[in-house]
Amino acid sequence: MPLQQLSLPDGRTIDLYVSGPDDGVPFVFHHGTPGSYVPPRALERQVIGRGLRFVMWSRPGYGGSTRKAGRSVVDVVADTEAVLAALGAARCVVGGRSGGGPHALACAARLRQAASVLVIAGVAPFEAEGLDFLAGMGQDNLDEFGAALEGEDALRRYLVPQREQLANVTSDEIVGAMASLLPEVDRAVITDEFGEDLAASFREAVRLGVDGWLDDDLAFVQPWGFELGEITVPVEVWQGSEDLMVPFAHGQWLAQRVPNAEVHLETGEGHLSIANDDPTNDAILGRLLAAV
Repeated sequence: MPLQQLSLPDGRTIDLYVSGPDDGVPFVFHHGTPGSYVPPRALERQVIGRGLRFVMWSRPGYGGSTRKAGRSVVDVVADTEAVLAALGAARCVVGGRSGGGPHALACAARLRQAASVLVIAGVAPFEAEGLDFLAGMGQDNLDEFGAALEGEDALRRYLVPQREQLANVTSDEIVGAMASLLPEVDRAVITDEFGEDLAASFREAVRLGVDGWLDDDLAFVQPWGFELGEITVPVEVWQGSEDLMVPFAHGQWLAQRVPNAEVHLETGEGHLSIANDDPTNDAILGRLLAAV
């Protein structure tokens, strides 16, 4: 079965999703915030079509994955190492979208098995020099990060009602639930299979509570635990000018500071529309594989 529970060295378990050829190089994809192991099926098909093994898991506290309170972004590296060990993989390529972006960058910096890394609409560090982290975000994100800065109790009070909106959300309801964060270009792609996958990921993310979401947010407003200057592998950075969740300035900041980056700052694209079509993803996968 693609979905399994993997026991980690520290006693935690994670909900792990693996599909594709057993002998394929793993494509490890870190989901957004909130999110879960539920795969974007179009991307999964393209990954498998390239002969890769598609790998996702719910970060600690999401879905059935055991919480790791107080985790930092860099902690994802140890979990990724455990997953790769279970798969018997010596090399991998890594991707991350939105809240998965910093986790992908952590792998670029510290994961010895990472050959190349993809970051799509990834958030920059909170205390990034020269960046106003909150500027340009939709009101929902302003409220959420404002609560995060007040601490865990305030953030939990904020997220619990948000969970009620997402616990049973359908693709048709996502726009209403996230109206302040979605420009027209993003609303247009929340249809059909992609919309269904996004809604399913949200539902699974908050199925048992808000711990994963809360711990992601707290980790984002703290130091990540590594420096971008540690990165030596090829990295692709994609960011859209219309993004209201992770504003364009975040992508611009990362573009200037991530070593070895191939940068795509796309005018007219949003948070969900960016790097979300078959030809683009196929080209990205080809470049990532060139480093393996």
